[in-house]
Amino acid sequence: MYFIFKFIAFLPLSLLQLFAGWIAIILYQYNSSMKRITQINIKLAYPTLAPQAQQRLIKNSLKSQCRTYVEFVKIWGMPAEYNLSLLAKIHGEQHFTEALANKKGVIVVVLHYGCWELLNSWLSVYSEPVIMYKPNKIKGINRYLLEARQKFKATLVPTDESGIRAIFKTLKQGGLTVILPDHLPKLSGGVYSDFFGQNALSSTLVSKLAAKTQCNVVGLSCIRRANLTEFDVHCHRLPDEIRSKDVQQSVDCLNQEIEKMISIAPEQYIWSYKRFRNVAEQDNIYNDNK
Repeated sequence: MYFIFKFIAFLPLSLLQLFAGWIAIILYQYNSSMKRITQINIKLAYPTLAPQAQQRLIKNSLKSQCRTYVEFVKIWGMPAEYNLSLLAKIHGEQHFTEALANKKGVIVVVLHYGCWELLNSWLSVYSEPVIMYKPNKIKGINRYLLEARQKFKATLVPTDESGIRAIFKTLKQGGLTVILPDHLPKLSGGVYSDFFGQNALSSTLVSKLAAKTQCNVVGLSCIRRANLTEFDVHCHRLPDEIRSKDVQQSVDCLNQEIEKMISIAPEQYIWSYKRFRNVAEQDNIYNDNK
């Protein structure tokens, strides 16, 4: 897999995008798992959309998700200079640079959205982030990923208590970490909070770290432009409420901000993730739709 990914990385991005589009058409035509889960999630998140609009969003989401995955392979295998050349515009950059400048530490909130891996190259211009990393089970892919992460000056820490302690220390020293909070946590690491109208189990990691360190919390997203080969970075100044010692209040606020970030280009969110698998007082909706 390592050498296959290396070969793919040398192919033109436009060709990879074209290939991804074809794959998405196939996934939509057949009742693929990606289509099924994407359809469930979009209907939950946007219940007031007309059926035709929902189907259009589902189609566009599948195309975007396939493009995202081939973009990752390309970006991981290319130097930072190439990756930075793909960025057309930085929106709200001052929110990020101001957070770095006050030396209180920065949590960068990144979602499974757009081409989020491209943000590693951009962040490496400003900082050397500490990032949690779970090794891939396939050795060749893991080798490829490790090379990419380390190339962008990131320090990798385990996805366990030792990793959390390392992030806490980094923040207390005024450093920067990147956290993706839109996953489904374990019960011990989450609280129920409204997310797209669902009382879904939501991660408390950002909230607890922000409350303990009183660091800055900034949202970043990397959105694909209509020409498919350029991207815009969006920097979001997140509310001080996220640093509240009331974890429920903080998580509720963070989920609202995540929704706002996704609203810029909802078709570019990874809707095929079973984000609503644990919703308060509800059965697993994905099991009901096998």
